Amino acid sequence: MNYKIALIKGDGIGPEVVGEAVKVMDAIGEKFGHQFEYVDILMGGCAIDAVGKSYPDGTAEKCRACDAVLLGAVGGPKWGHSTDPDKRPETALLSIRKDLGLYANLRPAALRPALAESCPLKNDKNIDLMIVRELTGGVYFGKRDRYQTEDRGEEASDLMAYSEKEIERIGRRGFELARLRSKKLASVDKANVLETSRLWRQIMHRLAEEYPDVAYEDVLVDNAAMQLVRDPGQFDVVVTENMFGDILSDEASMITGSIGLLPSASIGDTAPGLYEPIHGSAPDIAGQDKANPIATILSVAMMFRYSFDLPAEAKAIEEAVDAVLNEGWRTADIAKPGEEVIGTVKMGELIRAKL
Repeated sequence: MNYKIALIKGDGIGPEVVGEAVKVMDAIGEKFGHQFEYVDILMGGCAIDAVGKSYPDGTAEKCRACDAVLLGAVGGPKWGHSTDPDKRPETALLSIRKDLGLYANLRPAALRPALAESCPLKNDKNIDLMIVRELTGGVYFGKRDRYQTEDRGEEASDLMAYSEKEIERIGRRGFELARLRSKKLASVDKANVLETSRLWRQIMHRLAEEYPDVAYEDVLVDNAAMQLVRDPGQFDVVVTENMFGDILSDEASMITGSIGLLPSASIGDTAPGLYEPIHGSAPDIAGQDKANPIATILSVAMMFRYSFDLPAEAKAIEEAVDAVLNEGWRTADIAKPGEEVIGTVKMGELIRAKL
């Protein structure tokens, strides 16, 4: 099979971790008989420097011409102070998600066996959950306003809005994914306060009737945040709206011990899906061969599984990562004091050797 992959290497450590992930893809191609064509696309801070815009004209069109998109990381303090949306890397992320129709963000939080002791929780080492976050609606995309009041000074507002269609499509994604895992789904909302959450819960209950084989529960977002720390093993698939998902997925990532190990997928109803590590651009270590490439490499595994329906290739990558970790190899972010530390390139080499 031949696949065309858009590479958005981005800023900071992005080019380094994407570089190692590409080498892993090529190794998979040799092992399983696939060919990959790569298309480099500018986006983020590097695009601001090159063309004056974080999201250059034609970016979405170039991505749509590919089978999947691999993103390293965008942003950094260099570009963090502009009030011009075109000169903010975050604008590019929101824009590409919307333009490609990537309404479902899949963020697994699984504790790798070799790193169980890195989990900050004392009692629960059985962590293997998937957060399904709605990605193109809610307060992040709602109408924004700022205005003067007579007696309260300047005031700002952000509109959180959700439609029945938006909720149903992300909810269905959650149920379908639950069917592929442990047939257990928790829907997170704030229905005791927010009207959007009451609509969310109403539609999720309607969907639950279509999936009687999936054990379903409603969880208020504040309780969900508490339960992720108290007993994360109780969750398998968690589905929620955009802002709640943004916060809870970061919390879930940290209970696994390292943000440098966790991948993500953003998908819609049509190709391409976008795959990226959940960590940032880490400009303080960029270009120093210190970054952990595992999250980006595992994002490639998600690409094979969810965009290309190649589960054997995905499993091969995941098993290679676990084999390297089981042998005790560590980058700086996951090393204990006194342990030998290896760099980005060496970690990539070891994983490819296991393939």
